[in-house]
Amino acid sequence: MSASTESSYRSARNPSRPGHRSSTMGGMPLNDLPWWRWRARLRSALHMLSDPGFQREAWLAGREGYGDVTDAVYRLVEDTWLDRWSAEKYVGTIFRDSAEATLVDVAVLRAVRILHEVGADAPAAAYLEHHGWPEAVRAAREAHVRLAVNDGEDPDVPPRSLDVLRILTRV
Repeated sequence: MSASTESSYRSARNPSRPGHRSSTMGGMPLNDLPWWRWRARLRSALHMLSDPGFQREAWLAGREGYGDVTDAVYRLVEDTWLDRWSAEKYVGTIFRDSAEATLVDVAVLRAVRILHEVGADAPAAAYLEHHGWPEAVRAAREAHVRLAVNDGEDPDVPPRSLDVLRILTRV
C-alpha cells in the first residue's frame, strides 16, 4: 500500500487519526507532525488509558467525543511507530529523557498486546475485562504522570476530548 493510499485509508477509517506520511526513520515512514503535536497525542492517549473512572464514564458508557480504546492505542503508535521501535529514539524530541521513554515503552507494549489479543473492533468491555488490563492501566498511569508533571501540568485533571486535542494540536 502506498503512503498516500495508507493515509487515505486511515483517514477514512477514523477521522481522529489524520495525517500523511513522508520521510523515514530506519526505513519506516514518519508523519510530518512536529514533536510537540506527537507528545500531545501520546499524552492524550496515555491519560485516557490510565484513568479507570474515565474509561467507565466515557468508553463503557459510549460517551461521544473521546474515541474508543482502539483509538487511544493507535494514538500511541501511529505517528511514532512505538510498536516497532523504542521510545528511546525520540529522547530529545518527544521525550525529555530516558526515564520518560522507558515508561512509555512499557505502557505501549502492554496496550498493544491487549489490542492484538482482544481485537481492534472489540467493545470497550472486552479490553477492561482483559486479565492484563489493570497492569496496562498502571503502566499508562506511570507514563502519563511522568510526562504531565514534566510538562508542568496536573496529571489528575480529567482527559480532554478529541475535539480539544485537535484544537491544541493545530498548526
